[in-house]
This record gives sequence, structure tokens and C-alpha cells, in this order.
Amino acid sequence: MNQYMERIYNGVVKENPSLVLMLGMCPTLAVTTSAINGLGMGVSSMIVLIFSNMIISALRNVIPDEVRLPAYIVITASLVTIVDLLMQAYTPGLYDSLGIYIPLIVVNCIILGRAEAYANKHTPDLAAFDGIGMGLGFTIALTVIGLVRELVGAGTAFGFTILPDSIPPIAIFVKAPGAFLVIAFIIAVMNGVHIHTEANKKVEGCDGCCATCSVSHDTSCSDKEATKA
Repeated sequence: MNQYMERIYNGVVKENPSLVLMLGMCPTLAVTTSAINGLGMGVSSMIVLIFSNMIISALRNVIPDEVRLPAYIVITASLVTIVDLLMQAYTPGLYDSLGIYIPLIVVNCIILGRAEAYANKHTPDLAAFDGIGMGLGFTIALTVIGLVRELVGAGTAFGFTILPDSIPPIAIFVKAPGAFLVIAFIIAVMNGVHIHTEANKKVEGCDGCCATCSVSHDTSCSDKEATKA
């Protein structure tokens, strides 16, 4: 895997900003009442993230360290203003749904975090792919969370009715507690997969399921590791 694809993979899977690094939780919890809101917020943030990373990377040897963070905020605010005006002109419905959370992209910790942690230390091309990866990860997370909340809480997906009338929606999922429940479930699944993967790495022959373990049951895993050592 080359370094460009690695940046995308890290942003989507290994360092997913919402589900792994737990960044940008304010819009993640607030706007994901529907899939289209999550998708719109994610794409808007991704556009700002890509261009802010590229600009900051290109100016990394010009911006003095003493005004580094204020410079990042000015660059981000300029890009957010452009995105805000474009959404207001061409997607007014989505703009009204997202409301104040579009201007708040300026202080989104994902944007400033990637500028400080990656963009100001690498070339513009790598910084752009880092923005694409992180932006995709953020967009996918918000869209999935919004889709689950909308489907369970309203019986629709992207505004189209999916569940029949015989299956009543669970309204709590489109309210504030629903965001916490859905995120907790997704993170629990991800942790379960992570634990299974780590088990395979630590014990030879371990498939991650003790009930159907292929390793002899009269020899513990610790004994196996001690024998290998």
C-alpha cells in the first residue's frame, strides 16, 4: 500500500475521526437525525478539510510558529464562508437543516487537529490525501449513524419510506439519546472486531472464539505462549 492510499485507509478505518479518535462529536451527535443531514455535513467538512490541509501545507514554511493557530483559523474560516454561501445558494433545504453547524466547522477539532498534526509537516499532495481520508471517514460515520437513526426512528432512509406501517418506529432514535445509543452500538461492534483481530495476533491457531477453539482445551493460552517463548 503506497503512502497516498494509506492516508485514505487510516482516515476511514484506523483513525476514523468520529468512531476511533472521537473528534467532532458535536456535529456527529447533533445533525445525524437523518442520513441526508449526515451526508451533507460530512461532505461539507471534507471539502473544507481537503483545501485547508493543502493551503496550510503549502504555507507551512511561511507561517510563523507564533501565529500558527490563528493563521489556521483564518484559512479555515475563509473556506467555511465559501461553503456556507454555496450551500445557502444551491442547497437551501439542507442548509436550513444543518443550521449553525455549518459555520461551526471553523472550530471543528478535526480540521484544526489535522492541520496541526499532519498538514504543517507534510507536502500538499500528502496533506490533500490525508484530508480526503479523514473527510471520507467522517462522512461515512455521520451517514451511517444518520441512516440507522432515521430508519429505526422514522422508518425512512434518505427520505424514502422503508419500513411498513405494521412496524412502528422508535421515536427516541431521532432524539438526542438515540445518537448516543447508535454510536455506542457501532463502537461496540468495532471493538469486538478489534478484539478478535488482536486474539489472532497473540495466540497461534486462535480464531477468537473460545467455544469453538481449535487449540487443545487442556492447554491454556498462557501455557501456549509460555511454551512458544
